[in-house]
Formats: sequence, structure tokens, C-alpha cells
Amino acid sequence: MKPARLRADVLAGLTTSFALVPECIAFALVAHLNPLMGLYGAFIICTLTALFGGRPGMVSGAAGSMAVVIVALVVEHGVQYLLATVLLGGVIMIAFGVLRLGKLVRMVPYPVMLGFVNGLAIIIALAQLEHFKTGEDWLGGIPLYLMLGLVALTMAIVYLLPRLTRAVPPALVAILSVGLLVYLLGLPTRTLGDMAHIAGGLPTLALPQVPWDLETLKVIAPYAVLMALVGLLETLLTLNLTDEITESRGYPDRECVALGAANIVSGAFGGMGGCAMIGQTVINLSSGGRGRLSGVIAGVMTLLFVLFLSPLIERIPLAALVGVMFVVAQQTFAWGSLRVAGKVPLNDVLVIGAVTVITVFTDLATAVLCGIVIAALNFAWHHARELYADSHVEADGSKLYQLHGTLFFASTTPFLNQFDPADDPHQVTLDCRHLSFVDYSAIAALKTLRERYAKAGKHLRVIHLSERCKKLLKRAGEQH
Repeated sequence: MKPARLRADVLAGLTTSFALVPECIAFALVAHLNPLMGLYGAFIICTLTALFGGRPGMVSGAAGSMAVVIVALVVEHGVQYLLATVLLGGVIMIAFGVLRLGKLVRMVPYPVMLGFVNGLAIIIALAQLEHFKTGEDWLGGIPLYLMLGLVALTMAIVYLLPRLTRAVPPALVAILSVGLLVYLLGLPTRTLGDMAHIAGGLPTLALPQVPWDLETLKVIAPYAVLMALVGLLETLLTLNLTDEITESRGYPDRECVALGAANIVSGAFGGMGGCAMIGQTVINLSSGGRGRLSGVIAGVMTLLFVLFLSPLIERIPLAALVGVMFVVAQQTFAWGSLRVAGKVPLNDVLVIGAVTVITVFTDLATAVLCGIVIAALNFAWHHARELYADSHVEADGSKLYQLHGTLFFASTTPFLNQFDPADDPHQVTLDCRHLSFVDYSAIAALKTLRERYAKAGKHLRVIHLSERCKKLLKRAGEQH
């Protein structure tokens, strides 16, 4: 590795580690867990996926989307059941990768991808507002003005420093500069130590203390499936985004296997489950991290913070971290999606908006699923309208129909409406040279058409079926 590349990855990893710590602590607290579980999970998952995953430069850790999924499990059954769920979720992720299902992310339309990015950007920004509270009350007076001032200073450094130099990541300079300023001036502002004390030892191997029986499986299986699906979905979409930013190609199936293995190790060592984190990934990439080393540094530094550097890390002002995350939210949001309104089909604009809103108010899996359904229904509607027929009477008095388009569930009615069994001549030919049969609805429509002509005492002949269509009809027991 070239010295310049090595230096860029090390600095990017260090910068990312500062952003990993507060996020993982916050997500652990959301899930009613010890903050160290979030940090151990971040160390293990970030390091292992960086070493063995299919997308260098992408950062994984104890993600908020997965924390939300397991809150009810932790409250009802306790931490040990969560660790068992993380183990099972990891197995499901590995199976997903081994079966090479990562390619299914290609089914996610681009408008859904934009909605996903926008929704997560809004969530990142809204999550920072919690740092402007003390308990349930908002900050006011001097503490609020000081917090706002330090956040603004942090953001100004991040935006302006690249105009002076690109030798160091601006986010790292901003965090260290604001932290040093607060320390030297003794400014009374909240620090990372106010969230939680992060000093601890090395994670230890211990299998979850749960009954290994069918009853336990019934409890953890639904949460494990949901955790795996949410984690894989966020990871694969973040992988796509990373591919776009770096203009390179990752390997989704390898990433799924690595993520599953990392979750199993995390669960075995008392850590939270996790997946790709879009905010930290954007920080890493914008700081120059492109190789595996950047993710390894981020993960290892997280553990070093716990073991040796907690007194220093706990002094970092929350305002500095909030400022960096506000910049990340701004950089993550696809502002171009606001400018396409009026330039792209209205349905695509609606999909972007719907996925954004659903992501913010529910969860990522629901949002992406809704987006795919909306996009698929829209595609089916427009594709069904493209089916049409050319018809003419032959010299021998028979009638020839030439169908163009795709015959599937949404186009069966337009297909049947092309024909007139009552007034057509005795002999009718259906030319399927330019017609594609897709599903059982297409077979049923052809059967219905034959029955209508038979009922009218007329004969329908079907010609030029493709080999695929013939196999489809033969499998369904229809004669062609």
C-alpha cells in the first residue's frame, strides 16, 4: 500500500471512530442495554466486516435500525435472549449470502434508493436533537447558546478547512479543535462522558445463558429474522451507495456472509447486533477512507477507547460530534432528488417522498418494501397499457391477430378486449411472435380466449409461440 493511501486510511479510520462511539452508545441506550454492549458490538462488527467483507470503505457497527427492532425483546425477555437472537440473526445473514441472494438488492428501484438515503439523513439529523435536552427538557439560556455556538464552529471547520488543505480529514480537525477549545477555556458544555462512562475490559467469550430448546427458538426466531432482514437491507443499500461514491464495485454476497459471521462473534462476546452505518460510512469516505484499513482502524480504536483512552474520549464535547453528524446528514441527503420534481414521472417523485416519510416514521424495512410495491404496481400498470394488437382479414377469409407486448396478470383484460369472438370469422389465428407469456394469469387468459371462440363455434389457432411460452403452457397442462 502506498504511504499516502495508508495515511489517508488511518486518519479516516480515526475520524470515523470518534463518530462511532456516541452513536453506538446512544443505540445501546435506546435498546435498554449497557453502553459497553454497543461499543463491543461496534469493535467486533466494524473490524471483521472491514477485514473480510465485500465492500472496502464501508463502515458497520451497532446500528440504530437494528436497535429499534430488539427493544421489545430486551424489555420482555432480557439481555441473554438478545444475545441468542444476535447469534441466530447472524446465521440467517450467512445463509442469505451463501445462497447468493445479495443480488436481490437490484430489485430496489433508484427512486426507492433516493428515499432511503433521504430518510436516513433526516433520522441522523433528528437524532442529534436529543443532545439539546437535559432529561425531558430542552436546553435554554447560556447552555443552549454555548451548544449552538460550538456546533456552528464545528460545522464551519468541516466546511471551510478543505479550502485551505486536504491533508487531514476536516471532521477530525473539527472534533479535536473544539475539544481542545472547550478544555482550555473550561467551557461548561456537555461531553461524551455525560452520556455514559465507557471504561471497560476486553470482551469475553460466553454463550448466552438461555435454555437451548424449542421454546427459546419460538421467542427469538421472529426477532432474529426481522433483525437479519433489516440489517441486510440497510447494508446492501449502503453498499450500493458506497459503490456510487467510490465508482467501484463491491460484492454483496461476500458482505452478507462477513456481516453474519461478525454478528455471531459479537453475540458470543456479549455485543449488540449490527450492520452497515450510512452516517459513519459517509464520514469515512469523505475523510479519504477507501481501503480495508480504515474500517479496521475505526473498529480497533473503538476498543482502545474502552480499554485505555476513556478519560480522554469522555472529554470530547457532544457539540463537536453533533456538528459533524449534522454535516453528515447534509452530505447524505440527496438534494438532487428535490430538483427532479417536474423532470421525471410523477410516480417516481411520489415513491421518493413516500419512502423518505415512511423511513422517518416507521422503519427502513417497511419503507423499502412499500417503495418496491408502489414502484412494481406502477411498472405493471404502465406495462399492461403497452399491449396492443394488429389485425386484418386474410385472403381466405380468416382473421389474423398479431399481438405485441407482455401478457401477465395486469394485462389480461386489455388482452381479451382485443378480440371479438362474436363477429370474427370461423377461422382465427393468433400470432404470438411479439407476445411474451409471463405468469399463470397469461395462461388462464389464453384458455379463456379459446373457450370464448369455442363457445361461439369458431376455431382459434395459436402460432409462433416462443420456446419459453411453450414450456410454460405445457407445464400448466395447456395444449399449444
